[in-house]
Amino acid sequence: MALNPLFRREWSSAYEALQDCRPDQEKLMQLYIQQMSQVERPVLAIDHTAWLRPHAPTLKERTYEHQPTALPHGIPVGIGQGYSTIAWIPSTIGSWALPLRHERITSWENPMAKGAEQLAQVCEYLQNRPIALFDSEYGCAPLIKATAAIAADKLMRIRSNRCLWSAPLSYSGRGRPRTHGKQFKLNDAQSWWEPEQTLFIS
Repeated sequence: MALNPLFRREWSSAYEALQDCRPDQEKLMQLYIQQMSQVERPVLAIDHTAWLRPHAPTLKERTYEHQPTALPHGIPVGIGQGYSTIAWIPSTIGSWALPLRHERITSWENPMAKGAEQLAQVCEYLQNRPIALFDSEYGCAPLIKATAAIAADKLMRIRSNRCLWSAPLSYSGRGRPRTHGKQFKLNDAQSWWEPEQTLFIS
């Protein structure tokens, strides 16, 4: 593209061409969702990816990002930019996925809020109720609250050291009302409640 006669011979000509022909994200998302109209239960995956830029001090909006792989200094946190992606995972055999939205997480946002916003944007145009998949980073109360009103079922990993709580018992009329009920520690089998339903998958 940089050698195309339609563009001036400059180092930034390829980048300017991409910027000038940048497609509309909203229209692209709607076009992609049309491919999912026949899917009975679309499966969506939402993830937060870090793009580390430690040697770019003039880059705007750099934030501290967690990196799952080992870094030279031994600390799994680097400086760069975070991106949130929501993609459709087809049920057919294969390793490809169709990204519906891929956006940067700004310094005043967080992965949970951004993921919830993207899920709401996609569900607005879906004809069928989807299943949204999340990794353990999203297994927390802020995501549950942010997506409570979205017409989607959520399936997420939860870290093994998490504690869950049941609804509090009815108020007895004495003392301060309880905020939580019975505790459920994932790493303590003695605290597990009796299952209400058991599923066997062959």
